[in-house]
Amino acid sequence: MQDLTLDPAGLRGDCANCFGLCCVALPFARSADFAVDKQAGTPCRNLQDDHRCGIHTRLRQEGFTGCTVYDCFGAGQRVSQVTFGGEDWRAGSAERARRMFEVFPVVRQLHELLRYLTEALTLPAARPVRADLRRMLRKTEELAGGSPEELSRLDVGPHRQEVGGLLLRTSELTRAGVRGRRKDRRGADLMGARLKGADLRGVSLRGACLIAADLLGADLRAADLLGADLRDADLTDADLTGALFLTQPQLNAARGSTGTGLPGTLTRPVHWAGEA
Repeated sequence: MQDLTLDPAGLRGDCANCFGLCCVALPFARSADFAVDKQAGTPCRNLQDDHRCGIHTRLRQEGFTGCTVYDCFGAGQRVSQVTFGGEDWRAGSAERARRMFEVFPVVRQLHELLRYLTEALTLPAARPVRADLRRMLRKTEELAGGSPEELSRLDVGPHRQEVGGLLLRTSELTRAGVRGRRKDRRGADLMGARLKGADLRGVSLRGACLIAADLLGADLRAADLLGADLRDADLTDADLTGALFLTQPQLNAARGSTGTGLPGTLTRPVHWAGEA
């Protein structure tokens, strides 16, 4: 495996090297995000024989917005090409396919943790906990590299809690460098909140509900956004450069513009083009 501490962009889904696992293993319910119901382990009706999506360029128009905001953090290609040695779930036994679908969500959680740990190691203020971060990165990588049997038995919860504590300490060290007293808004219900132009530098918004919040022109530099729900939040002209633990799926779920400042490791969602 590549050195994940040097390439955070590598912890993103690579559909060309995956057997469409997210389109088969995961369930979804008919809602504003999905046009139909689908059970876990059942291929999506739009999945083609080559593991590509038949409506990829029309997902939003066809009622599958949920697919456009999803990222497996590289778990799909790992399970497909490494854990199961490149064998297509269609080609093996039903039991092998079942095991592959069972393992995929586990590796996805571990890869999400790798994504956060990798970012944490790049933060200058994390120096006091850098050795612990590297140790935790190695441990998480070892878990993700387990056999199908080991991964099936793995309870990710305790490990996720351990990583979470270390990431929280990293966040506190980084945000301590922001001048002024900053409110702790962890887990806050800010659905539809009017935060236009707000100074949110260094604020902890970890796990906050920001669905449909007005963040137009807000300053979110060094804000902790780990797990924040940004669905339909208006990030037009907001400054998210240096925002902590912001992921591509969170951006994809929000609205923004060409004037939205982003961390260098993330890309501007295609659907933002018409949302100036």
